Amino acid sequence: MKEITAIIRRDKLPETKKAMEDLGYPSLTIQSVEGRGRQKGAMCAEMDSELPESFCTAVKLTPTPSSYALEHTLPKVALFVPKRLLTIVVPDDVVTKIIKSLIRVNQTGKAGDGKIFVSPIDSALRVRTGETDGEAIA
Repeated sequence: MKEITAIIRRDKLPETKKAMEDLGYPSLTIQSVEGRGRQKGAMCAEMDSELPESFCTAVKLTPTPSSYALEHTLPKVALFVPKRLLTIVVPDDVVTKIIKSLIRVNQTGKAGDGKIFVSPIDSALRVRTGETDGEAIA
């Protein structure tokens, strides 16, 4: 078994859920998260589908008055971008199919398309029934 964790754009969630359901894996854990990647949150121009245009200009953050902030010029405010984090546990033999589908649905070619991580799962247990491993994730 593998755990697939995907960080995706918020507006891609409905299409992603539909794609997973079409593959026969409708069970997902979805979390609202915020973060930044290689662009360090400086993506306002590219994020027209994700944030309102006024968001980047309206957010004004004051640095914490630390000795570092007082002695250094801070080049720009770090914007944490809202995303969705999906977690799905699947059998080993469908990992490639799931990943290809996640990429197909979420790839726009612009910064901020997301990340996918795959981790091994040693065992699983369904609390209600006591089912284990493959039976527990179905």
